[in-house]
Amino acid sequence: MKLYLLVRKDLHPSVQAVQAGHALAEFLLNNDRKTWDNGTLVYLRVKNENHLRDWMYKLDENDVPYSSFVEPDIGDQLTAIATLGKGDIFKRLTLM
Repeated sequence: MKLYLLVRKDLHPSVQAVQAGHALAEFLLNNDRKTWDNGTLVYLRVKNENHLRDWMYKLDENDVPYSSFVEPDIGDQLTAIATLGKGDIFKRLTLM
């Protein structure tokens, strides 16, 4: 199964990479590590923090487990989400 990392594209590219790493770490801390076997990572971009919150709502509505990351160094903004899946739900998002 693939692990999807949704990251805000309104952040600087280097910040995007770090925030995706934080979301991945949160996912591994909060879920059974056997749910993802260090296989494929897919980095996807979302427009901004509001769009990322929309994705959290959509994942909740579909009972898709995920972990999110809030960055204290930029005013506790939501910056990234990590989730497992088949990917069809994300088909309209662009790759990072």
